[in-house]
Amino acid sequence: MPKPTPQNSLDADADEDAVLEAMTEPIEATWRAKQKFLESKGYMLRPRYHQGWKPSWEGTGKEKAQCEDSIPLPLRKNLIDATRTSDNKLVYIKRVEPDDVETRIALMLSSDDARRDPRNHAVPVLDHFENDADSAYLVMPLLRALDDPPFLRVGDMLEFCDQVLEGLVFQHEKGVAHRDCSYRNIMMDATSLYPDGYHPVNTTTLPDGVTPVIPLPRSTHPVTYYYIDFGISVVVPAYARGERRLVEGDDGQDRAAPELHTEEAYDPFALDVFLVGDLLKRNFLDVFSDVEFLRPLVSEMMREDPSSRPGAREVLSRWKQVRKDVDGVKELRSRPKES
Repeated sequence: MPKPTPQNSLDADADEDAVLEAMTEPIEATWRAKQKFLESKGYMLRPRYHQGWKPSWEGTGKEKAQCEDSIPLPLRKNLIDATRTSDNKLVYIKRVEPDDVETRIALMLSSDDARRDPRNHAVPVLDHFENDADSAYLVMPLLRALDDPPFLRVGDMLEFCDQVLEGLVFQHEKGVAHRDCSYRNIMMDATSLYPDGYHPVNTTTLPDGVTPVIPLPRSTHPVTYYYIDFGISVVVPAYARGERRLVEGDDGQDRAAPELHTEEAYDPFALDVFLVGDLLKRNFLDVFSDVEFLRPLVSEMMREDPSSRPGAREVLSRWKQVRKDVDGVKELRSRPKES
């Protein structure tokens, strides 16, 4: 049988592009309809989402891939990137239900008093406004995946652990159990790594969506990590004073915790400890060969019996001792383990 010709490959790519366009267009049309409203609030969407948008490459001879407005949204119907017109800051705008759980918790953790605490690693809410009785919007910083760009030094991982564990203690002191402390819900403000910015979708390019960009190192340009998405979180106001509340449900992206596989109610704060431990295991211990100093603590965090896991404050205390023992390690000497 003859091998596929290059033209066959091009056709396949074209078909894939057409499928992607068809999948994203309804989502994009919804945001396009909100463009003028968001502009009136001080947020400008990319040209692709302006009402009456016409592709800039049509009739010009330009290659589609060389035009920023060819870049569609990822398949997330409630989230879009935008530019704050007052200072040209790139942000994310998230459509939520008015006064839902996520909004109440996010606003509580973004209060002036909460933001003054340096341990607060809940994503800041920069703005909040309603559109109608059915929809409201949260404006947050533009964030990246926690390992994009990758961790290259042990010191970078130590700093990640510092921030994430401090943030967990802070949230628990405020009575908030996140319940979904997974890879996608702990993200990075990488502004310091990209002084000329980056495209919110094509994150390996400059804002033009075309020119490649090389990030600066985290070791000399510190970043901040944030917990995001409090959609399934719960609040126990007096948790810090000993009040406990059990919850039910197996929602969440990481379902490795044993309590999520029974029909019994469970402690959501103990679940958070497990999930952060699993995050460290999957992204550090399972990938790098010279971070074994994490294993004893992670093992305690991931104990099968939730009642035997250390609380967030105890985890942080133990982590600080571990960090003292490894603080002299500067370079990640080994490559990621082969699978």
